[in-house]
Amino acid sequence: MKVLIVKTSSMGDVIHTFPAVEDACRARPDIAFDWCVEEAFAGIVALHPAIGTIHTVAIRRWRKALFDTNTWHEAAELRRALRACRYDLVIDAQGLLKSALVARQARAPIAGFDRSSAREPSATLFYDITYAVPRDLHAIERTRRLFGLALGYRPDLSTLGSGIVAPVGAVAPIDGKIAFLLHGTSREDKKWPAEDWIGTARLLVERGMTPVTTWSNEREKAVAEAIAKAVPSTVVVPKSPLADIAAILGRSTLVIGADTGLTHLASGFGLPTVAVFLATEPGLTGPRGPYASTLLAAPGDHVMPEQVVAEAERLLELSRTTAGKG
Repeated sequence: MKVLIVKTSSMGDVIHTFPAVEDACRARPDIAFDWCVEEAFAGIVALHPAIGTIHTVAIRRWRKALFDTNTWHEAAELRRALRACRYDLVIDAQGLLKSALVARQARAPIAGFDRSSAREPSATLFYDITYAVPRDLHAIERTRRLFGLALGYRPDLSTLGSGIVAPVGAVAPIDGKIAFLLHGTSREDKKWPAEDWIGTARLLVERGMTPVTTWSNEREKAVAEAIAKAVPSTVVVPKSPLADIAAILGRSTLVIGADTGLTHLASGFGLPTVAVFLATEPGLTGPRGPYASTLLAAPGDHVMPEQVVAEAERLLELSRTTAGKG
């Protein structure tokens, strides 16, 4: 049986889908999975060894050049590629109108959330089979339940694993115990102040760890350089391909991050991960993993570096204890 997964974005949403793939691989070894995803996240999907062909869509880019000939050519090529694969089933795990339209291009039966469950009820007009999944569940559990209903098995929700494997990057190796500090995020109100990152880096150095950070734009570069200036043992990784950053992330001892996709990736790798949420609620979309934890700033309150490092030490001890039992 050939199944196409449609989950185009964002990075966190893509990562939240991996546990469902793991369930399905165990319960239905007869299924071969392909995936359709935004071009920026194709490298993330490739981290799961069970995914075969990765089709890329460029909705974000196409919207900016809707009347460009190349846009229509690329969309037509995607449609041809999807139909040539002759899928037995498409699972739209996103539940949006845009994802439903992409799923429709495969010309195969589409399974998805029902009207009461989908993020955009209009998407269900394009589905052949719909399933009710409570909306008050974490995104990971919702997707696991959807896959189980669509493919005929009951997922074991008492366990959680992503199955993803960190890539081997081209960047130079970093010695010591790495504490990756993911300070960059898309919105200003999600950003923890630079002085708090500096305070955290200092506390980590005192505990024998090497702070590592990186950047993707000039504002983030300024923060990364400020951390390194205040804490000279900090390693600043230059702006790099996602695969290289993922490679460093995958061999880190500890990850501390803002509400950003790479923080979800760290938890997906099963690393001790502390997420600092300032302006968003982690309840239904926060990082999940065996050693993942979220510190949420209460209204008018502030998350302190000491709190973050204390939580990090708790997770590190938990991971050591668990490894010892294994």
